[in-house]
Amino acid sequence: MTVATQTLAGALIALVGLSVGSFLNVLIARLPLGERLTGRSRCPHCRAQIVWWQNIPVFSYLFLLGKCARCRRRISWQYPAIEIATASLFLLAAQPLLSRGVDALPVVLRDCVFIAVLLVVFAIDWRHYVILDIVTLPAAGLALAFNLFLGQPWEELLLGGILGAGFFSAQYVISRGRWIGDGDIRLGLLLGLLLGWPGMIVALMLSYFVGAAVGVALLAVGMKRLGSKLPLGTFLAAGGITALLYGEPIIAWYVRQIGW
Repeated sequence: MTVATQTLAGALIALVGLSVGSFLNVLIARLPLGERLTGRSRCPHCRAQIVWWQNIPVFSYLFLLGKCARCRRRISWQYPAIEIATASLFLLAAQPLLSRGVDALPVVLRDCVFIAVLLVVFAIDWRHYVILDIVTLPAAGLALAFNLFLGQPWEELLLGGILGAGFFSAQYVISRGRWIGDGDIRLGLLLGLLLGWPGMIVALMLSYFVGAAVGVALLAVGMKRLGSKLPLGTFLAAGGITALLYGEPIIAWYVRQIGW
């Protein structure tokens, strides 16, 4: 691709990411409450219907100064954050497409689909401390089908799925559900079937490292106390996205460090 073509393609991918991020906000807001996904968006405070120009990703939030056009109550910063995060991650995932051309499209498409899925898991668990089976179970089947289509070895996918589900199943059984929720088991299965072996190991290491760092930071600023719960699914989703995008370079770096 020429520089001009790459720039145009990157801008288009970013716009798609912003639009997908806007839809993800609908899922994040409605799925935990059991609400229908159809129908126009409404202000969460006054329930006023949001017209089209108030629903443009990022722009509308900035134009309205982060407030509802009718009741003027504050709108959560989550909305533009998810939209910007989706666009940014889609651009990162699309780098092989921009550099190598359409041959990379199937992998890029897979990565963007599961970035979107994991962002939904990330935000819902952060806000509600719940991982929804309606998200993780269909996504696990789709991850297996997608990876088999892409020619991933089924043995590595099976091992990843067993590791992901088994690791959290063991914790759940040993602690009798006190350490983690059973939703983490299905999320582990999803990540295992998506990342395979040894990508699942990378996701686990990253998620626990980031979770520990965030936990210490929240303790330091007084937002959490010792013994407070943290949304493990949020950190697993973040680790999963990182492993999806950069798992191979991370594994290669680690292998060099230990001299294999």
